[in-house]
Order: sequence, then C-alpha cells, then structure tokens
Amino acid sequence: MHSMIKGICAIALGAVLAAAPAAAQTPRSLTLGTASVGGVFFVYGQVWANLASDAIKVPINTRQTDGPNHNIILTETRQIDLGMTTMGVALQGWRGEGAWTQGRKFNSIRAMFPMYDTMFHFVALQKSGIKSVSDLAGKSLGVGPRAGTPGTYLPLMMDALGIKVSAIRNGGASDMTSQLGDGLVDSFGFAAGLPFPAFSEAEASNPVTFFTFTPEQIATLKQKMPELSDAVIPKGTYRTLAEDQKTVGVFNFAIAHKDVSADLVYGIVKAVMENNPRMVQGHAAAKETLPENVTKNTFLPFHPGAVRYFEEKGIRIPPELRG
Repeated sequence: MHSMIKGICAIALGAVLAAAPAAAQTPRSLTLGTASVGGVFFVYGQVWANLASDAIKVPINTRQTDGPNHNIILTETRQIDLGMTTMGVALQGWRGEGAWTQGRKFNSIRAMFPMYDTMFHFVALQKSGIKSVSDLAGKSLGVGPRAGTPGTYLPLMMDALGIKVSAIRNGGASDMTSQLGDGLVDSFGFAAGLPFPAFSEAEASNPVTFFTFTPEQIATLKQKMPELSDAVIPKGTYRTLAEDQKTVGVFNFAIAHKDVSADLVYGIVKAVMENNPRMVQGHAAAKETLPENVTKNTFLPFHPGAVRYFEEKGIRIPPELRG
C-alpha cells in the first residue's frame, strides 16, 4: 500500500511539473527596453507597447535604457523580454565583434518586426560657425548615451574620416540638447527616426544649423561599414531645414528573447503590423513600420511567432532566418 501511495504521488508530482511550462507561457506582464528621454525609441516604444498590450491582454511595461546595445544585453540576459535595436548594433552583438560585446555573442535575441530607418545627422548653434562634419575637428561632440547607436558609431565614424574631435560627450538626448544650448558641447550628432525630438527642441530654443556627411564621406563610411545604407533627411523635417540632406542610416527592428511565447510574439507583431495609422499617429517614423520591410533584416533569426505572422501574410522568411 505504501509503495502504491508513493507511486500515485510521484505521478501527481510529474503531472504538476509537466503542466508548469504551459502556465509560464502567459506571464503577468512583459518588459520592453526603450532608450533615454528625448529619443525616438522612448516615444515609439511607448506607442507600440500600449497598442500591443491591448491586443495580447498582457501589460507591456517600458523600461528606460541606454539604447540598442543595452537593450540587447538586457534581452539576452532576460532582464527584459522585448527590446529595440538598430541592425548594425545587432550584427555586432550577434557576432560578438563590437567592443561593447567584450567578445560575447548575443545569440538569444530574435527579430520581431521592422521599425524604421535611423539617419545620422548633426546640429550645432549657428553662432558656433560649424556647418559641416569636417568643421568638427578640434570641437566637442555630443553623441547621446554610450550604449546607443550614435554612441557606438559616431566615434568610429570620426576615426574612419580622420576627423579628430576634442572630446566625445555621452548623456541622454535631452541632456545633450541642454549642453548644446549652454555651450558645453559644440555639436550634437545622433542617429534616429525622423523627426528627432531632441533636435526639434534644440531648434525651438536657439538658431541652429543642421548638417550631415558629404558624398565623399558617405562613400568612405559605406566602404568601411557595409551595414550602412544611403538615407535622406527630407527638407521640412525641421522648421529651418530648407533642402534635403543626404546621409547614411541603419534600419531598426524590435526584438524579443527567444523564450518569449510564440503566441505572444505573434499577437504583438499582428497588432503593430495591422495598425499602422495608430503607430504613425504616435510617431511619424512609423510610416516605415511595414511588413515589406522585413527584408531589411538579412542575418538575425526571426522569432517563431513573427515567422508565423509574416508567412500567413504571404511573406516568405528564408530558412536561415527562421529562429
């Protein structure tokens, strides 16, 4: 009798343990890593977090971070469930090649959906006389948070172009704008969807000059950093921007940890992809948050929940990108 009871208990315990993973698939909440206040990630992330929360019936809480690099680190270690990143930074993380990775490969992240192109551009006070990237030689340059895309790329870009700035300054986007206005930095360079709120803030406070790379500089940068692509800052993006400015950019994608439920990721992707007007209402950069832009990702495996959604819509995900 005693052995029979033990056997029944063992069977019951096994059934409880077997059922545990299923229960864990529906968490009480999810956490999304965004970026610093004043950046596009911070605004854009709030928009899709609210939209997706309503759709999947699971609250998505946002967490302020230092940007793409930090989001990858936090997602990899499951300190957050969801994040956002530029694909150049994601490529560094996937291969473990960027200095910030310290040789570690971040292979637990998965792509969810395309966001928008991130354009590199600069702003300086008119009174500084700075009108071009070459004018930054010997000047101080604010680049936003250290772990963000501009914080990662702009120092490398200056080196690639042989431009020696006097100092690189890090800080939140709004803080960089304040430092620019106070003369603590000579210029503020960033990479973001358009319009970049902190640049609009700078323009509203002082007479400013917007500038980007020359065609020759763009060619040099694309040769040294093939993940960069041609981009344009359209005239009118900022009140005083009177003509288009050619530059380079890298596309952004939303990411998830590979162990987030496929059903939840499917619901998130469906909500974002099928409510573009609401996304654009939240931030104009979302006009590029479209299913056809999945092709902007050529290396990072898509989460199974994302694969399911896009293939239901007739968009084939290559075998090597099925995560």
